[in-house]
Parts: sequence; structure tokens; C-alpha cells
Amino acid sequence: MEKIAIASDHAGRELKEDLKEFLVSLGVEVTDMGVNDDKSVDYPDYGIPLSEKVSKGEIPRGVLVCGTGIGMSILANKFRNVRAALVSDVFSARMAKEHNDANILVIGGRISGKGIAREMLKVWLETKFEGGRHQKRLDKIAAIEVKECKK
Repeated sequence: MEKIAIASDHAGRELKEDLKEFLVSLGVEVTDMGVNDDKSVDYPDYGIPLSEKVSKGEIPRGVLVCGTGIGMSILANKFRNVRAALVSDVFSARMAKEHNDANILVIGGRISGKGIAREMLKVWLETKFEGGRHQKRLDKIAAIEVKECKK
């Protein structure tokens, strides 16, 4: 059974809950890393723990949701081995996996409706990474991570 972690801030909580139910209906084991109410919170407090788990390989993939998705995507991409992709349509969700092997999908809770968010998530889950020339590009990005960590 596939395992995915999911987290959001207050602005993404409603969509996170819907996506969590959708994942469960697909037979995915979901780890909900919060937020669980609508009180205003700082998105890094929820994005950091999920991104750390993906970075360390403790969980293979994650989904982050905030108001626009911008903050969560910036945050997640600070972590080594994380390739977070902010998507707003089905094509970009497919390309995020097929060409970039994104291991965190980021969606804007105030941008995307539940229907399109479910479609994007499903396509991302079903799409396979192409490898080949795309792997060469990811290797260049990984080399930057190694170089920056040595500073």
C-alpha cells in the first residue's frame, strides 16, 4: 500500500481534508500532519515536518496545501532530496512527476477547487517518472544541494 503524508495551514485545511478522504478512497495510507482547525497558523510549522520526512526518505511522497501554495513550495524545496511542485492544472501535475519526479505535490487551497485538486492528485499519483534526459537534469540539481551543504 502506498504511503503519503499530507499537511496544510489554516487556509488549506478544508482542501487537505477533502484530499485526505480522496486518498483513502484510492487505498492510500495517509499520515495527516495537521493542521486540524481553522485558527491562523504559520505554514512552516506544518510544512517543515512533512518535508523533513520526505527528505530523509521516511515517507516517499507528500502533499502540502496552503492558501496559494507558494509559501509551502518555497519552504519544501529548501530540503535536500525534495522536489516540490506547485501545480494548478492537470498537465502541470503530470509533468511534475513525469519530467521532474516531484515527491511533494503542492496545491493552493484558495486557488484550486476540490474537483480539480482531486484530478491533479490522481494524475500525479498515477504518472511514472520518465528518467532519461530528465534524470540528468535532476542530477544537476542534486549536485547543487551537495555543493551548498558543504558551505
